[in-house]
Amino acid sequence: MAEYDLTPRIAPNLDRHLVFPLLEFLQERQMYPDEQILKSKIELLNKTNMVDYAMDIHKSLYHTEDVPQDMVERRVEVVARLKALEESAAPLVNFLQNASAVQELRADKQYNLQMLHERYQSFSSPMNQVQNRIWLMHWSLFIFFNHDNGRTQIIDLFNQDKYLNAIQTNAPHLVRYLATAFIVNKRRRPQFKDFIKVIQQEQNSYKDPITEFLTCVYVNYDFDGAQKKMRECEEEAERWIVNLIRSSKLDAKIDSQSGTVIMEPNHPNVYEQLIDHTKALSGRTYKLVGQLLEHAQSQVAR
Repeated sequence: MAEYDLTPRIAPNLDRHLVFPLLEFLQERQMYPDEQILKSKIELLNKTNMVDYAMDIHKSLYHTEDVPQDMVERRVEVVARLKALEESAAPLVNFLQNASAVQELRADKQYNLQMLHERYQSFSSPMNQVQNRIWLMHWSLFIFFNHDNGRTQIIDLFNQDKYLNAIQTNAPHLVRYLATAFIVNKRRRPQFKDFIKVIQQEQNSYKDPITEFLTCVYVNYDFDGAQKKMRECEEEAERWIVNLIRSSKLDAKIDSQSGTVIMEPNHPNVYEQLIDHTKALSGRTYKLVGQLLEHAQSQVAR
């Protein structure tokens, strides 16, 4: 399924440290040779300040304790740049740490931006705002797809006009994740119709088996084509179900031939049933005795 791997398209919109879990995932799934993954990690690290980590991977890849001279020189540069950045950011950091100065900030965002720009030359252009939204959506994937209510929240965020415009402008591959969220979320059907139009608009710039499946069903009414696209998704879907069963510790197995998941009933043994019934009987007996004593006391009082 390497042909549908979105890592090369997602990575440019992530901070480099967020790309590492993706590379770890690809390495675990053995979608690419280990040597290729390790070289990609080094290439990724070469443009970061994580020089020591890059050195460790280089040693592991080439089985040596020696590292290239450019890495050594890079480490010197990183330390010097870190000191320079600390000095340049000091005025803004001091402002944020000053409780009385922070009180100058208002609820008016435009005022705050203007004030900070005048003092510290910090501002965000419209293009920067679009790029920031794209980054936010990429980062949020790590949260939404690991949260119980994430499939609903991703729709609430991605389907807003300003975020949807950002997707259509510079990140059409994010349509896959929004499509997946809509498929598994029945409570967002009114928004789903408008989303199908987005898929139609973006099919020339991005498509995969998931988006093509929706196009076949809701646009072309091509159910034979839809079944074909479903089969392309089955291999990855089966892996996902296997991992779900393992993580949830369910007593279940997959029947690949029939395409079903067989759940084994979890019946307690005879001893557990006897203990449960005994506890329940003891509780009811105690309650009944209490009621009888209360009734007897009331009769004596009369």
